Amino acid sequence: MTDNTLNQTPRGSRLHIAIFGRRNAGKSSLINALTNQDIAIVSDVPGTTTDPVYKSMEILPIGPVVIIDTAGIDDVGELGRLRIEKALGVLNRTDLMLLVIDPASGFGPFEEEVVEKARENKVPVILVVNKIDIYPQFEMDGAGLPAVMVSAVTRQGIDELKMAMISQAPRDFMTPTILGDLISPGDTVVLVVPIDLAAPKGRLILPQVQTIRDILDNDAMALVVKERELKTALAGLKEKPRLVVTDSQAFLKVAADTPGDVPMTSFSILFARHKGNLTTLVEGARAIEDLSPGDKVLVSEACTHHRVEDDIGTVKIPRWLNQLVGGPLDYTWVSGPEMPKDLSGYKLIIHCGACMINRKEMLHRLMVAKHAGVPIVNYGVLIAYVMGILDRTLKPFPEVAQTMEDNC
Repeated sequence: MTDNTLNQTPRGSRLHIAIFGRRNAGKSSLINALTNQDIAIVSDVPGTTTDPVYKSMEILPIGPVVIIDTAGIDDVGELGRLRIEKALGVLNRTDLMLLVIDPASGFGPFEEEVVEKARENKVPVILVVNKIDIYPQFEMDGAGLPAVMVSAVTRQGIDELKMAMISQAPRDFMTPTILGDLISPGDTVVLVVPIDLAAPKGRLILPQVQTIRDILDNDAMALVVKERELKTALAGLKEKPRLVVTDSQAFLKVAADTPGDVPMTSFSILFARHKGNLTTLVEGARAIEDLSPGDKVLVSEACTHHRVEDDIGTVKIPRWLNQLVGGPLDYTWVSGPEMPKDLSGYKLIIHCGACMINRKEMLHRLMVAKHAGVPIVNYGVLIAYVMGILDRTLKPFPEVAQTMEDNC
């Protein structure tokens, strides 16, 4: 196994999104707008796309996907009929369909046939009304299907489309593993689990338990220690561990006791990738350097819990951030299933590790923050940043650096 494993996310582990629509409806332009790159060939010549084309790519914050670009559903002639049949054949491997509508032709028999085929295959459909820069007054009547108005050229409505994609994605939409793609059978993974006031009595917290299970499911070995025993545990191993994973509150001691050539990260960073989008949250951490004393910061936790004396969200993180920016920030704390409707005025959102919500909900929260123009970071990524070791904790994830470089 190489350190580039995550750059090669298996196609079967990606959300499969099929793009349907009439010729020249703007399917290829929409792909470029979703990825913020010129990936698909855009042409005014009808029928540029013939057979279905599978493109593995990254859509922020959704993550690794496969886009299936198909021929126009209004293709003509015997060859055109065969192309349409091939296009409809991809529905048996599709998780979500985007049906691109050109206001010049609207929603007609071609679209009705495709929607019916999607329903037979139990594939959710989103109507994407393109070219609203040309047809700003167009009103969509799409048989009760969710519809989003966009311009693939100006990128208007693309964030709203991503939010709809997250909402309509399969309920079990989840990255397939927590750290299984970072390890091989027989590897040893050292897990550092502090036992402090925040630790539940007689048990481990959910992310720790889930990580142990993921290690075992991938035929590797988990060595669980407290931070004080880490150095002794590492010295007792015949071979270096493949990875050290720590509770983020023990970052500095674990970083000091872990050799530089042993990859190290945290449970919270692993779950930032598993439940949300690590690249987006790292971008949020970089925004901390723009904070000034008095700026408004929202601390959002997905669930309620009993707060201890030195609580991470209400005490430790505010203390660390205030020291970093040189004065007190203006904090608001919220917990529960909903974020505030009005995010205007906030300079940063700090989110918990999301262990009690699913990936769809966390991705939705990331998109709400993006739509409001507010950077968002989670506890683990923030703590690594303020302690000056973020780059080290991201070394197991070379795709994050690559994605951020591609989107600069």
